[in-house]
Amino acid sequence: MLRALSRPLVGLAPTRRAARLKWISRLTLLALLLGLAGGALMARLAPVGREAVLAVADPTGKLWLDGLTMTIVPLVFGLLVNGVASAASGAAGNSVATRAVTWFALLLLGACLLAAAATSTALHVFPVPAEAMTLHSDTPAPELAAPGAWLAGLVPTNPIKAAADGAIVPLVIFALLFGLAAVRIESQLSDAILTFFRALVETMLVIVGWVLVLAPLGVFALSLGVGARVGLSAAGALVHYILIAAGACCLATVLAYGAAIVAGRISPLGFARAALPAQVVALSTQSSLATLPAMIASAPALRVSAASAAIILPLAVSLFRAASAAANVAVAIYLAHLHAVPLTTGTILLGALVAVPISLAAVGLPAQVSFFATIGPVCLAMGVPLTLLPLLLAVETIPDIFRTLGNVTADLAVLRIAGAPASDRTSATGLDAPERHPGA
Repeated sequence: MLRALSRPLVGLAPTRRAARLKWISRLTLLALLLGLAGGALMARLAPVGREAVLAVADPTGKLWLDGLTMTIVPLVFGLLVNGVASAASGAAGNSVATRAVTWFALLLLGACLLAAAATSTALHVFPVPAEAMTLHSDTPAPELAAPGAWLAGLVPTNPIKAAADGAIVPLVIFALLFGLAAVRIESQLSDAILTFFRALVETMLVIVGWVLVLAPLGVFALSLGVGARVGLSAAGALVHYILIAAGACCLATVLAYGAAIVAGRISPLGFARAALPAQVVALSTQSSLATLPAMIASAPALRVSAASAAIILPLAVSLFRAASAAANVAVAIYLAHLHAVPLTTGTILLGALVAVPISLAAVGLPAQVSFFATIGPVCLAMGVPLTLLPLLLAVETIPDIFRTLGNVTADLAVLRIAGAPASDRTSATGLDAPERHPGA
């Protein structure tokens, strides 16, 4: 099984890739439970025996975490360059694509800001469990510059140094500008540059796939140490985290319904009926890419032509993950509370703003693959340590259900808003109006 799981994830059919990742996720979750239980039992051992086991487990877990962390900067940069170039070239000269990309950005920003506000409020009303505070890592949080110095450093004088220092915000800005500029040069040169960055992304994803194969071992080693130090009380913190992350995804889903109803001029029941088949597929596959055929099949029910759906939905699957972006912000805020990292309104806003382009550039893979590449930059921008992300990765299967549901619902909302004929969007009755668009 290990040999089968170790084959590259890139290039696989969506169903095969999803099946392989489900096996990895199940083994990782089992490793988490065994590690916590084994660590709790080990806590009863004599200190000498426990320290001997931790002397092996801690470095093993750290090596695995470092293996994932080392891919963040090159992967994020490559994803941003390709994502921005793809969005710019896809929207150029096409009014439907331009409307879709505009709504992608608006709903992503709205979902991130809504998740930031709701998560901060929820964690003040229902704070991180006291036992979870024992998970606090000794690893120092990334230092944030003072407001004046931070503003002056938004444009990196040395992008390579910014990448080496993990200065994620200036690196994101440089990648966005680089991607926009790459599509404005001679096409032959532009293709060469983008081919290089696509190759870089594919290579990094292969490495991530290899590291994820070792996820059961890495998570077992990390959870063994956690269990030995804090016992099974860590399980309560993980349940609390799942509720917070799933709640952020549900808020993004509600936002998608609201946008479709208000901006798409469609009745709530009409949109719910049209979206239900694709939502069922999303819940069963946990992959937006695998849900694409079902979303295309929903286009007639949304009164969107096949031609418009063929433009909007591939763009949506490639670029648009509203629920995932909302969850990423929620995860970063949750980890900040757990690590007692003070958050100002400006810091939270910065995290939400970073999550938008990172989400636009993220690959169309299940969240287990892009977990570190999308959440890591948000955490770094907010000055939050990454050390507990592997434990959250082990239980990501549950929030991922809600991520996919929210992403697919938001895709269909934009399909209705950007793809429906103007006469239909200006109708207050939406789907309740008689059919007037042959071939829609």
